[in-house]
Amino acid sequence: MTSFSPGTFAPAPGRGRLSRMLITQARTEFVLTLRNGEQVLLTLLIPLGILVGFTLLNVVPLPNPRVDNVTPRVLALAVMSTAFTGQAIALGFDRRYGVLKRLAATALPRWSLVAGRMLAVLGVVLVQLVVLGSVAAALKWHPRAAGLAPAVLLILAGTAAFGALGVLLGGALRAEVVLAVANMVWLLLVVAGGIVLSIHTLPGPLSTIAAALPSGALAEGLHAALVEGTTPWSALGVLLIWATGAGLLATRTLRLS
Repeated sequence: MTSFSPGTFAPAPGRGRLSRMLITQARTEFVLTLRNGEQVLLTLLIPLGILVGFTLLNVVPLPNPRVDNVTPRVLALAVMSTAFTGQAIALGFDRRYGVLKRLAATALPRWSLVAGRMLAVLGVVLVQLVVLGSVAAALKWHPRAAGLAPAVLLILAGTAAFGALGVLLGGALRAEVVLAVANMVWLLLVVAGGIVLSIHTLPGPLSTIAAALPSGALAEGLHAALVEGTTPWSALGVLLIWATGAGLLATRTLRLS
């Protein structure tokens, strides 16, 4: 009969490693997002429809090749849809159903409730970039090689900015209000925020406002990087300012229920 020294099987209660908990939470949020049909429609199917439709149909006047001018704006739309609208709605309803309150009662630190969601958002954005980029390549998209690195920085900054705005909205208002406001803001930014139409085609005051919005900064920045091959530092600065300001405000206003 095998014997063990005293204390070999003594319980050692305590929380797991923070990195493991964060990765597990991010993976769970990522899978739940992809399983949600409405989220997939908003984050992937609508951008795909706009990419193909605006490239093949002369819906709005665009320089040729059309796909080169459409793709950067569709990528900006995809980031906004995932990081802002989808994030805000999901967070609002998680609060309503008590998910955040239950998670806060576990060993998860408060900051990881947001960090895990943001990592999941980055994962969804990566899936979007692969799918949209593949379809754009099939449509003969040729991005400037010199602009790929700046485009990655813009997408990361844009995800942070829109993600912080999504947490700010979804963490402060009731779920029903979040649903209405998030969709209304999404539609306004698509139409007049520099996503579908260039800010240069908008009337004077509206053009100035759109350039200062994260939607206009991301869309114009990606266009400058992927079409012109330049590094749009001003657009990157606008996105970082929005990410910092909204992030600080969101940490103060986030409610668990």
